[in-house]
Amino acid sequence: MKVQPSLRQDVPAGIVVFFVAVPLCLGIALASGAPLFSGLIAGILGGTLVGLLSRSPLGVSGPAAGLAVIVFDAIRDLGSFEVFLVAVVLSGVMQALLGLLRAGVLGYFFPSAVIKGMLAGIGILIVLKQIPHVVGWDADPVGELTFEQPDGQTTVSELPRALDHINGSATLIALVALGVMLLWDQVLSKRGRFFRVVQGPLVAVALGIAYQLFTSRFAPEWALGSEHLVSVPIAAGLHEIGSLFTTPDWSGLGRPAIWSTAAVLAIVASIETLLCVEATDKLDPHRRVTPKNRELLAQGAGNIASGLIGGLPVTQVIVRSSANIQSGGQTKLSTIVHGLLLVLFVFALPQVLNLIPLSVLAAILLVVGYKLAKPTLFVAMFRRGMTQFAPFLLTIVGMVFTDLLSGVLMGLGLALLVILSRSYKNSLFLHYEQDEQSGDAPRIRMRLAEDVNFLNRGAIVDQLANIPDGAHVTIDMSHCVAVDQDVLEVIEEFEQSVGERGITLEVRHRGASPSAAA
Repeated sequence: MKVQPSLRQDVPAGIVVFFVAVPLCLGIALASGAPLFSGLIAGILGGTLVGLLSRSPLGVSGPAAGLAVIVFDAIRDLGSFEVFLVAVVLSGVMQALLGLLRAGVLGYFFPSAVIKGMLAGIGILIVLKQIPHVVGWDADPVGELTFEQPDGQTTVSELPRALDHINGSATLIALVALGVMLLWDQVLSKRGRFFRVVQGPLVAVALGIAYQLFTSRFAPEWALGSEHLVSVPIAAGLHEIGSLFTTPDWSGLGRPAIWSTAAVLAIVASIETLLCVEATDKLDPHRRVTPKNRELLAQGAGNIASGLIGGLPVTQVIVRSSANIQSGGQTKLSTIVHGLLLVLFVFALPQVLNLIPLSVLAAILLVVGYKLAKPTLFVAMFRRGMTQFAPFLLTIVGMVFTDLLSGVLMGLGLALLVILSRSYKNSLFLHYEQDEQSGDAPRIRMRLAEDVNFLNRGAIVDQLANIPDGAHVTIDMSHCVAVDQDVLEVIEEFEQSVGERGITLEVRHRGASPSAAA
């Protein structure tokens, strides 16, 4: 389905994504132990370059919280940020190669329950992580999403700690922002075109800036300190803008550690991108499907460019993508708009960004998080049965108490166990028929399905072992298209035992005359 770009919908959505992206870019850079400006570079390239190359209609790319720990350890182990940038460039080349090798097909193998669990898990994490920022406790970066936090606390222990450090000004403006967004969403957006074009989050940010300007001048005791505001690096003049960028140190190109780091970044970034693509496509109201191989190529190009000029690794990210969808974005124009706004404000108007209270941006993210983890989603997944609900719930729990990728792998592991269990017990691959007639030996017919593999081996062994001695048995493989050697060996072993058990056996092969053994 082709949807035409809409300035009326894509531009406002791009503005909202821009406000969400700024603190996330800075926070992820801080959590990664990298220069703050490196996060903004990744955000700019994720919006502009990747946005132009990608065919994901609603996905937004930028620095990913899921890579923060890997980046932090890599910078420390490699010795410098400049050497680490070489690994970022190489990881981009590897991602592009994965796209050319059509590795994007792996994205189709993530179960729906796990993808929905990832979305709900991100939503819950956003809510838990933003509560401290809402009340003005900004000890950790806004973009930090792991259970173990940089300040030594955890996601859970940070909550009571934040309540002991409530900042009245930050809490007040956050509550006002939440009220404005709820009023806009539930009431005003239905009253006229103006309220649909101008988004509630934009109004909330404008009020936050106005509050800071007013209190700074007329009521300094109520003004927020710099630690509670966005903090974008500012160049003193045009001649200093170049100093914000960093180039790779190619002298370490031959070090094995750089190549292994690049491989880890490429694999993890690709997995996170494919997961996000699947999740974003599920949220897309138009049900469009993103070409996954093209997405890997676009992400690879973004990482090559990011590494060359001093940026963090880039992936498609669900927080910004879901904010884009919830704000009414229709096409990738909204992604590009957000990237262009980052360029404009970071280089020309950073002073304006540095007036935005973090608590207002936290309030915006709270709304995003709630919409991702609505209670109705949990009810719907529960009604689908435990085979869907268990992987869904484990993914959420794993994400909250570890990190995004670990949680997804836990959910995926449980989903695979469910599939294996179902395959073992699956009665569809055979039909067990027994006709007990007085004075006659039981007659049993086992009909195998078209595709029988090693996963069915255990169930077949159990069925054959339970056949009573002296029975007449027909194993019908006439409909089989593919039978694993493991299964054939089981049948051969059973065929060798029928003489001792007095069993009459007939095996019907596909396209062949029946063979009998007694």
